[in-house]
Amino acid sequence: MNPITLIIIYFTLFMGPVITMSSSNLLLMWVGLEMSLLAIIPLLTNKKTPRSTEAATKYFLTQATASMILLLAIILNYKQSGMWMFQQQTNNMLLNMTLISMAMKLGLAPFHYWLPEVTQGIPMHIGLILLTWQKIAPLSILYQIYQLLNPTITTILAIASVFIGAWGGLNQTQTRKIMAYSSIAHMGWMVAILPYNPNLMLLNLMIYILLTIPMFISFMMNSATTINSFSLAWNKTPMILAMTSTVLLSMGGLPPLTGFLPKWTIISELLKNNCSILSTLMAIMALLNLFFYTRLIYSMSLTMFPTNNNSKMISHHTNLKHNPILPTLTVLSTLTLPLSSQLMT
Repeated sequence: MNPITLIIIYFTLFMGPVITMSSSNLLLMWVGLEMSLLAIIPLLTNKKTPRSTEAATKYFLTQATASMILLLAIILNYKQSGMWMFQQQTNNMLLNMTLISMAMKLGLAPFHYWLPEVTQGIPMHIGLILLTWQKIAPLSILYQIYQLLNPTITTILAIASVFIGAWGGLNQTQTRKIMAYSSIAHMGWMVAILPYNPNLMLLNLMIYILLTIPMFISFMMNSATTINSFSLAWNKTPMILAMTSTVLLSMGGLPPLTGFLPKWTIISELLKNNCSILSTLMAIMALLNLFFYTRLIYSMSLTMFPTNNNSKMISHHTNLKHNPILPTLTVLSTLTLPLSSQLMT
């Protein structure tokens, strides 16, 4: 692709969520969503393969449908109230339409079917953008209107997403699909706490992005698209293996790593609001996520598939000086838990 075209596309992709986050006008929020949608489509189809074309088509149809529902809610709200922002007297049906459209854009269950397939059909670095940067704009809209949302519907979406994210990832062998189901589960945790304490949703989002970036960097450095392709990582890149294992355990929410912090604070907040059944179910489902993370660690560190090629036993250490981002993010994903003393007070 032409470098100038690529710069314009990435700039538009960057500005879309920024416009959505910085605006209090619903129409401008919608414009920001459309900018990020239209900018990422050329990136999805950069490599002309049937799989990437299928992924781009599924992504466009799903996101366009969600945008259409949101625009319909915005126009009907303007027709009723004459304002470009939702108010306390806004019709509940319009708010529910907005919530459903944001759930479709985020990949929340039961609107999640497109996310694993699209993530599997695109390159790793575009998958990273899809699972991190593209989540910011819809979550910022939910953050601005959280007081008006129906808590029953948000709870149903949250518990369904946590269940689907846990059960769906169990039988996956593709690393990108595992990360997609992990994203669904994390989005479920964020939406669960949204009606009670939206600031914890932002904390969860930041830590989720902090953990997802080093995972995708590790996948790209090892060209790991399946669990089996990680089987020789202990021999080729032992340092990357150690860092990836730490990040995986942190994503599973294992104390005392950073990933435990959002789960701890969210469960504490839910218990304060008498949501003991919801918090218990979410904690149980988090164990299933931890299981398939540890299965990935097992494939990386403890196994080597049978071979007659003894050259595979030779250790090839990778020089990490060319990629300082991975060690830095690994340290952050491990040692941020002491911040909880300030958050819990």
